[in-house]
Amino acid sequence: MTTDQQAATNRTDVEQDLEVLQRDGIVGRKGAFPRDFVERLREDMMTAFWSAIQRPGGTVNRGRRRWYVEAHPEQISGFVDLVTHPWITAVSEAVLGLDYRFVEVGFDVPFQGATYQPWHRDFASPRETYEEHQLTSLAFNLTGVDVTPDMGPFEIAPGTQWDDGRGWKHEMFPPKDAWERYASRGVRKFPQMGDVSARTALTIHRGTAHASPIARPVLVLGVVAGEVANPDEHDLAISRQFADQLDATARGHLLHRVVDELEPIVQRHDIEGLVMGEE
Repeated sequence: MTTDQQAATNRTDVEQDLEVLQRDGIVGRKGAFPRDFVERLREDMMTAFWSAIQRPGGTVNRGRRRWYVEAHPEQISGFVDLVTHPWITAVSEAVLGLDYRFVEVGFDVPFQGATYQPWHRDFASPRETYEEHQLTSLAFNLTGVDVTPDMGPFEIAPGTQWDDGRGWKHEMFPPKDAWERYASRGVRKFPQMGDVSARTALTIHRGTAHASPIARPVLVLGVVAGEVANPDEHDLAISRQFADQLDATARGHLLHRVVDELEPIVQRHDIEGLVMGEE
């Protein structure tokens, strides 16, 4: 099968998923990865967390007992498997075009005692989205555990990715008098180890109260259309040794810089409203 034929096959395989993503702002694929892959992934995430939490700027506070950590690709042992997975690459290509770029890998992790976040989106909606219903970025998520109702499941209001939002605080936080609308549409997600989802971070969502003693790390893989990729906002630092191990196709889809030595990441993407605006 030629490369063009394989790409056509991938697009056909995800056609229904793309319709759901366009309608709801989120879509999932069950059992995309084996459970042993996810067990290693969870270990990588928690190792990276305990390292990052000990240094200034190593984590981003996303609310009470809830953090985000951006990681180097080499800290995630299955990174290459993630960025070359047929479903992830097919969705990325179909939504964002042939020149899509992976720009960030990190993870959210709530612990016992995490509280509800305010309803929000992760950044201001670009004109292409609120006027033309065109997405310019996606986030792929993989849970590190089997999510249960007491683990502060992710809650999302399907279809709200098209809301304008220019009049909101930071263009990200709808006013409290609009929260009931999102709550009435809200759907809580209970993915299992091995499941993967694709979503636009513009769909209104929130983390919920986490009562379980088990932490719930979830990987976040950020990808954008080539024409909006901006290394001043995001890029991936990789070592020369790691770069040499990547094939040309995988390396070509990373917005990256090759460095002689990896340095600890100082987090750049704090969201003040998630700390100050809890219920």
